[in-house]
Amino acid sequence: MFGLKDLLSLVISAFIILPVVLLIRETGYLIVSWLFGVINPRVTIGSGPRIFKIGMIDIRKYYHLYSWFSYDGIKRKSNFAYVCIYAGPIIANLTVAFLINFSVAHGWGEEYKTFLDRFVFYAIYYVMFDVVPMITINSKPNNGMIIYEMLRYGKRVDFNNEAFLPSTSEVEKEYQEYIEQLEEIKKERKEK
Repeated sequence: MFGLKDLLSLVISAFIILPVVLLIRETGYLIVSWLFGVINPRVTIGSGPRIFKIGMIDIRKYYHLYSWFSYDGIKRKSNFAYVCIYAGPIIANLTVAFLINFSVAHGWGEEYKTFLDRFVFYAIYYVMFDVVPMITINSKPNNGMIIYEMLRYGKRVDFNNEAFLPSTSEVEKEYQEYIEQLEEIKKERKEK
């Protein structure tokens, strides 16, 4: 039966564990992309109006499950570079999950075992959705599909003309247009 303790666990999972797992995932892109010399990288967490931006970290107002990594260019372009960049979030979440699991198995953090087990669960959950090749609901390939196509065909073959990862400059331009639209709507509502 679903009780108060389960509700508390759900809230902790939704508002503490998932954002951290997402941040680790996006950091995986960032770390690997640095190795290949990305230009103007950015990690965006959330959607909607910006709460704050510190360097390359952009935190938005609305729900944290929507996040992405963007950059303007890459110095060392190759199929290997793209495979590595798309494998970055998978490797990051797996590494953290295995380290936490190893630590708990060897007695560290026993008092937080339930929390840490849940953390490992969500990290592996994201890995599964990243590693199994599929087309997502917005008709774009997930990381596993892009890696598969790059390894098998040497290119992306889903006929999607959008860039592998969005351009940071383009993302910022779209954001500014979005904010202008919001301001217009607010202005119209005040006039009525």
